[in-house]
Amino acid sequence: MNQLVNLPAGVKGKDLTALLKQMWLIRYFEEKVDEFFAKGMIHGTTHLAVGQEASAVGSIAVLEARDKITSTHRGHGHCIAKGAEANRMMAELFGRTTGYCKGKGGSMHIADVEQGNLGANGIVGGGFSIAAGAALTSQLKKEGYVVLCFFGDGASNEGSFHEALNLASIWKLPVVFICENNQYGMSGPAKEMMNIEDVAKRAEAYGIPGKVVDGNDILDVMSGVGEAVDRARDGEGPSIVEAKTYRWKGHSKSDAKKYRTREEEQEWRAKDPIAKFRSVLIEEGLLTEESADKLKAEANKEIEDSVEFAKNSPMPTLDDLMEDIYA
Repeated sequence: MNQLVNLPAGVKGKDLTALLKQMWLIRYFEEKVDEFFAKGMIHGTTHLAVGQEASAVGSIAVLEARDKITSTHRGHGHCIAKGAEANRMMAELFGRTTGYCKGKGGSMHIADVEQGNLGANGIVGGGFSIAAGAALTSQLKKEGYVVLCFFGDGASNEGSFHEALNLASIWKLPVVFICENNQYGMSGPAKEMMNIEDVAKRAEAYGIPGKVVDGNDILDVMSGVGEAVDRARDGEGPSIVEAKTYRWKGHSKSDAKKYRTREEEQEWRAKDPIAKFRSVLIEEGLLTEESADKLKAEANKEIEDSVEFAKNSPMPTLDDLMEDIYA
């Protein structure tokens, strides 16, 4: 495995073929959610990360089991990459009691604390302070875990971004801020929302490292995030890693994508992170065409099975209404 790229020590022993399967799981999960939302079987709203699989899987692949993450409203991929069960995830989106939040969290609020996923967040920039707080806990209690804080390009313009960066910097908290820059906010390009090309450049203002990686290349993501995680675990403080990527779908299900061209979409689809990683693994002899197709089929079946699990799971009752609610 290590002959593929000069990866940091934290990546040694990782099963790269399993990571490819994880990427397929995310792709198929998102496509199923897209299908069932269109049919009115999933309610509320949802934000899909089709095309961004490498940034989620690559970032989380370098973590230890004890490490934590905070996610975003576009967080299904983070959840799967952190070890969530597809059955319970799909059940959550279907509003069933077997879901991770018993059907009450839905798409934007899935959490799996046992696996270290402190939760997705419907508030743009809502994960910054949670991540800083979790990292402070790790530091004060000497628990040794690192926190990954995922956020989008738009969230870097929120006040919570700057507050968390400043606090994490002066206290040298063990947190890595992962910007999944998919080029667009709700209805406009990132380049019109800020006067710099790279979000990672904002790290300079807080005296911490900032690095840009190819968000469609899982190995580049693993390398960049791995270095930042090692640094945080060694007590050297936070970093920003910006993964340049692209969402194939709209911002949310209500977004018609009228602000970008078909030519641009086709250009980015040609950079499909799953196809790229599959080719690398085959070229390096870690997979054959047949074994790669088998992984893909296994992932597809797992998601199809999760749909059946969700459909056959019970709906909550009125007696459940006030259970598991905290204020």
